[in-house]
Amino acid sequence: MQIKNYIVILLIAMTSTFAGAQIKFEAKASKKKLGVNERLRIDFEMNQDGDNFNPPDFANFTVIGGPNQSVSNSWINGVRSYKKTYSYFLAPKSRGTFTINQATINIDGETYKTTPLKVEVTAAVDIPKDPNDPNYLASENIHLVAEVSKTNPYLNEAITVVYKLYVSPKVAVDNWNEIDSPRYNDFWSQNIDTQNQKVQNGTYNGEDYRFLVLRKTVLYPQKTGKLNIEPLSLNIAMRVPSNRRDIFGSLLMTRVNRTVSAGNKTINVKALPEAGKPADFTGAVGDFKFDVSTSKTELDATESLQLKVRVSGNGNLKLFNLPKVTLPSSLEVYEPEHTENVKTNLAGMQGSISDSYTVVPQYKGKYPIPSISFSYFDLKTESYKRLSSNEIIIDVLNGPSNGVNSNENNSANNNKQAVVYNDNQFAFIKTDTTFSAIKQSHFFKTNLFWYLLLLPFLAIPLAILIGKQKAKRDADVYGNKIRKADKLARKYLSSAKKSLGQKEAFYVALEKALHNYLKAKLHIETSELSKDRITELLNEKQVDANVITDFNSILQSCELARYTPIDNVTMQEDYDKAAKTISLIDKQAN
Repeated sequence: MQIKNYIVILLIAMTSTFAGAQIKFEAKASKKKLGVNERLRIDFEMNQDGDNFNPPDFANFTVIGGPNQSVSNSWINGVRSYKKTYSYFLAPKSRGTFTINQATINIDGETYKTTPLKVEVTAAVDIPKDPNDPNYLASENIHLVAEVSKTNPYLNEAITVVYKLYVSPKVAVDNWNEIDSPRYNDFWSQNIDTQNQKVQNGTYNGEDYRFLVLRKTVLYPQKTGKLNIEPLSLNIAMRVPSNRRDIFGSLLMTRVNRTVSAGNKTINVKALPEAGKPADFTGAVGDFKFDVSTSKTELDATESLQLKVRVSGNGNLKLFNLPKVTLPSSLEVYEPEHTENVKTNLAGMQGSISDSYTVVPQYKGKYPIPSISFSYFDLKTESYKRLSSNEIIIDVLNGPSNGVNSNENNSANNNKQAVVYNDNQFAFIKTDTTFSAIKQSHFFKTNLFWYLLLLPFLAIPLAILIGKQKAKRDADVYGNKIRKADKLARKYLSSAKKSLGQKEAFYVALEKALHNYLKAKLHIETSELSKDRITELLNEKQVDANVITDFNSILQSCELARYTPIDNVTMQEDYDKAAKTISLIDKQAN
């Protein structure tokens, strides 16, 4: 009887052990029904550690947090209790009833799956405001604002976007970084330097705040209609007060990460009026002055003078073409040299642009340079204005005459002399012959014969030397790679020059040329072509900081060209700047 009791007790203990050792892997949702503006927490729990955890794809949800991992391990009355949890925080994308699919994990060589969960997402619900919730405190005490100077500008009228970060005195910001930068499609854009900006005091919604100007951008819309200004988004690490205090009675701060966005801005761009638009209007918008001048008005033939066409003022100076000069055919005119002296601030572009022509007169005389006109749209009066230059007379004092006038022709005709015939009219025709005997020359045994005979023997040492040099060069794999990259740089720079006027082809070829030049000069691979790495290596080569900045700005221009409109003048400037920068790096790099 006692033996049977022992067997029963043993069976019960073994059953309890097996039951306690049963593996569990399940999914739990914080709620089965939530509003579209609420958050959902999903926990995947297991009672034994495993490998290769595979979460579901969370279709119809955005993962805003996780995976967060927690482990609980305890002993109670000699019995071990273990729990491991993977937690995700989800935001629904839309309303509806959705299924969260299975998660999988491998435990002791076997794969376990969770049961799918169904979650219903309803319309937005009122979320109670918890003044002790750190996330709520963060959302109420920090704001990113985009201030647009004008929401209904004309085409090519300057507007500004200023991004300000408002922070309440109740919280503290430790750090921030941009997670999404606006690209300003359909705008010509220029960022204004905001370094060394100081924190200022101001108000937000009637309350005292501190604010910092993060970015200032000048925009010139390049098309009409409704245009979207993309938002700037920041990830901010901050500290907010909690409801706990330290031993001295001061409030303890809680660290929170908060994502803030300036939000989309829409502006309505008006087209320039068609009524009264001049035929020679090329898109200039602003307030300008126009001037045509020459370096001299009196000179001799074959001397040169400079004819300058200049526009100055405030407006879209880089986005229109200067009027062309038409001169008499007796004045030789060379292609103009374009010069820009433009600064961009919150008021837009200010400064001047000019075309300087070299003019060389060929003949003596007086040559008029006719009046040249320039048209622009004046934003103050919202009307078109035309500016015209005065006629300039170029007096060429000395030089050959350009033809003969009619009086001189008549005088010449009256003073014609009769032709006097000579008795020996055919004196230039020879009547006697002078023949000379043909001397036959033989090539054999001449000096040239001996030179050509010995030439192959003299060329053998030279061929051997050239062969050795070629073999040595072929064996230099690293050097060949450098020469190949340098050859490609010259090739693409040549291709970029041929593509001037074709924005995308030009900047693709220019960017390839710069990259291949760097590979040849700095001995790096394509994978190392980052801005920081390039700057570091050029600094090691003792290249001037200004040259490094110019080189990086050219690369940035290549990247931004696909998003912004570029004219031929800008492309020519970028090409010249690239050629000059490469030359400077070659001279300075050790």
